[in-house]
Amino acid sequence: MTAATGGTSGANGAGAQPILELRGVSKRFGDFYANRDVNFDLRPGEVHCLCGENGAGKSTMMNMLYGLLEPSEGTISMDGREVHIGGPRHAIDLGIGMVHQHFMLIPVFTVAENIVLADEPTQGATLDIKAAEQRVRELSDRYGLSVDPTARVQDITVGQQQRAEILKALYRKARILILDEPTAVLTPQEIEELLSVIRQLRDEGMSIIMITHKLKEVLSIADRVTVLRRGLVIDTVPCAGQTEASLANLMVGRDVLLKVDKSESIPERPVLQVRDLWVKDDRLLDAVRGASLEVHAGEIVALAGIDGNGQAELVDAIAGLRKSEGGEVVLDGEVITGLSVHEISDAGLGHIPADRLRRGLVLDFDLRENTLLHDWDKPDMVQHGIIDRAASAERTDMLCEMYDVRSGGGITSRSGSLSGGNQQKLVIAREIQRDPKLLIAAQPTRGVDIGAIEFIHKRLVEERDAGTAVLLVSLEMQEVLSLADRIIVIFEGQIVAEFEGGRVDEQGLGMAMIGSGDQNPGEHGVGGMPSGPEVEVQ
Repeated sequence: MTAATGGTSGANGAGAQPILELRGVSKRFGDFYANRDVNFDLRPGEVHCLCGENGAGKSTMMNMLYGLLEPSEGTISMDGREVHIGGPRHAIDLGIGMVHQHFMLIPVFTVAENIVLADEPTQGATLDIKAAEQRVRELSDRYGLSVDPTARVQDITVGQQQRAEILKALYRKARILILDEPTAVLTPQEIEELLSVIRQLRDEGMSIIMITHKLKEVLSIADRVTVLRRGLVIDTVPCAGQTEASLANLMVGRDVLLKVDKSESIPERPVLQVRDLWVKDDRLLDAVRGASLEVHAGEIVALAGIDGNGQAELVDAIAGLRKSEGGEVVLDGEVITGLSVHEISDAGLGHIPADRLRRGLVLDFDLRENTLLHDWDKPDMVQHGIIDRAASAERTDMLCEMYDVRSGGGITSRSGSLSGGNQQKLVIAREIQRDPKLLIAAQPTRGVDIGAIEFIHKRLVEERDAGTAVLLVSLEMQEVLSLADRIIVIFEGQIVAEFEGGRVDEQGLGMAMIGSGDQNPGEHGVGGMPSGPEVEVQ
């Protein structure tokens, strides 16, 4: 690991009066403190990163700044003057913009319509859509936020939606921009583009608060870092001189293993066999084109590829969430093609979905109800046709303790009230505790903190060592290189390369992911490429 070289060594705004200050701020829900006695300041023209474990109180703190929550105690000041932020409209009027982790856009509206909503240019009594589109183009060109103002939000990528959210804040003349986990759902290329935009905004004098778990991003972009733990501010430090290890230690209060510790795999029988599979996407175009692969008991096979190359449709077809057009899927000797999701689950599939909100949880259900989504009809959870509340509550308590799922109200909390990382741990707990024959882990560490990443990686390796077949689907190249015993590369819906773990480096894998190089499926390595360096986990 290297010391930080990004940011401006904490110099931005040094000595200047803070543009924003929190003094002794607490937020209490009943007897539970989400934040306690928080002191925080933001300087003009700096990027200040906010780090901490899942449930540490980062989003709660930012929601108070944006007027979505009211502090229980303490004061918030802007430009040296105390303010009471009565709601998001008031925050916007004060010059605060916020891009939430889950975007607040109307899918059927165009980009321009979303950006100017509630602050529309008019011609007479009607919306001047041409003026709106022109203003969006001007902002887009100025800040390098390429997005088509006439496109409907439902038709653009996640990265473009995020740019639209940032443009919405810029349109409203924000001086302070809050970014909540802005890179959690972006591809590596989109992340680099976003960080470049953040640097430009900072250089033009904007003050930015960025919540993130990705320590390499912190080191590359931040001027200062504030670390929260269980609602308390542990420290605020200049980014210069910090390392991933030092920040991880501040976040979780102990040294964190930044490398995946695993022995050689001992593959056994084939558990998953995908044979000449064809799958269409939502536009009825071929997303998976004749893909074949195997995953054996006792190994982790990573499916690597740039986002949008068919991996999502392939996983959906295996799990029964999407109809296949040809070929077959075999799970432990049983053809499961055409079976229902519930039947495939009962056949031995555990599925950690890439989108926990859409396919992992029912947000209005409590924790106990969400752990029952697969097992509501199983004998050990049912008595006389009625769910055994005591048995299900006992199991949920056990899972929350084993997987460190934190909630303010225990197992009766709505899953929608949990932080993103705790939601992810709840899904992982439910899927692993069922002892599946095949575990599909799609983006398993998306939006979770460094301590949770360490824990999740350890659990996946433990599942492998216990004889489970694990199919890992990840956009994090370091995660793939660290965890996989074999790596299968998908490009434009086809399997184009296969590598043994440790026999390819980041450059070689990246070349395969863009369809370049002379790799042949089934051959290991790239032209005899030696093992890559040890890879550290984000």
